[in-house]
Amino acid sequence: MAQTTPLVNTLKRTLKSHGKNYADVARKLDLTEASVKRLFSQKSFSLQRLDQICQMLNLEISDLVRLMGEETRKITVLGEHEEEEIARDTTLLLVTVCILNSWKFREIIAHYAISEAECTSKLVKLDRLKIIELLPENRYKLLIAANFSWRENGPIQRYYQSKVESDFFDSRFDKQNERLIVLNGMLAHESVSILQRKLEKLSQEFNELNGDDASLELDDRHGTTIVLALRQWEYGLFRELKRQEETL
Repeated sequence: MAQTTPLVNTLKRTLKSHGKNYADVARKLDLTEASVKRLFSQKSFSLQRLDQICQMLNLEISDLVRLMGEETRKITVLGEHEEEEIARDTTLLLVTVCILNSWKFREIIAHYAISEAECTSKLVKLDRLKIIELLPENRYKLLIAANFSWRENGPIQRYYQSKVESDFFDSRFDKQNERLIVLNGMLAHESVSILQRKLEKLSQEFNELNGDDASLELDDRHGTTIVLALRQWEYGLFRELKRQEETL
């Protein structure tokens, strides 16, 4: 299973890079598109079907394994100093987030008040930071892994907590594409561990969907953020009402 997930993720990215989708795979395997989606979500490919899909891409299974190996060598997290450099420059952070979400150069400067020269300079910085390989005409190749994430409690996370938190929660969360759930209970450590694993799985599924949708046109995608948090916590006002232990 340890190799299955990265191999299937590599297969999905390779299909996208070749302009293929689930419908194309369904025709090749003589299955319904729903069945193909189920194969990918359950990661339950036979070698024969995997070989058939590789044939679509003019690849051998060994080529797919090689591509998977290249992916696993990519950066999954930046160093503290690299994150600090990005966090200090709001425009650089904006361009970085756009790049991580597969925006093209022209889409960035069309959507935001950033000049071509300034955007190019930010891409040069990202190239120096080894996040991208800058190509001619301001095209780029991502050099980070699909499971890339910001450092836990690192400069970027701290930036978002200080600058974005109040703005994010300034909503009634009553629109069709919004949802806020607040749960409170008394759980054992074992139950908390189970929830932590489920949250991690949800974050992986979010990253997979984000990768799946990266090939869509920008107008068909919408900035979406999930905030997942789990901790032992009691509201401050409640703590003030707790009975103090008597001391002898």
